[in-house]
Amino acid sequence: MRIIAGTFRSRPLQAPLGLATRPTSDRLRETLFNVLAPRIEGARFLDLYAGSGAVGLEALSRGAVKVTCVERAAPALETLRANLRKLGTEETIRVRSGSVDEYLKQASDSWDVVFLDPPYDAEAEYAATLGALGGAAAGLLAVGAVVIAEHRRRKKLEDRYGKLARTRLLEQGDASLSFYQPVDSSSTE
Repeated sequence: MRIIAGTFRSRPLQAPLGLATRPTSDRLRETLFNVLAPRIEGARFLDLYAGSGAVGLEALSRGAVKVTCVERAAPALETLRANLRKLGTEETIRVRSGSVDEYLKQASDSWDVVFLDPPYDAEAEYAATLGALGGAAAGLLAVGAVVIAEHRRRKKLEDRYGKLARTRLLEQGDASLSFYQPVDSSSTE
């Protein structure tokens, strides 16, 4: 695993041991950031279920001005913090340990890009997190924000979660990326 492009290009990253955390592959991260390229420079980026921090670090490397990673699994947090130390970004990227649900209830920041990649075996997290971002936590999304969920290709997410509507679906290998944007709740899209 490595940083694909930007300031930290080609720098290697650690991945947590075991199967509890499944890092986003280099290839899928490259696809994700090719799509996000026009939005990343100067963006405020939230990485939920951050694992090793590879996605948040990629965003920082490509010009995001603010990155926060949320993770609760102790082995993943240890690896995430080791990756930040290795790249000298401990003071640049904020790490919030704890559940995504609790973070969304307490946060007050505004985000341009939100990426979420819950453990595949925690399927209920997709509906809960997307539902919160399309409902009670919708105020955390800046005007024009995008929310991206990485999921199994065979796991079909809803086209709509409250005020969030899917605008794009990319499939690559066994993984998919679903892109959502806030829409007017009175819209019939």
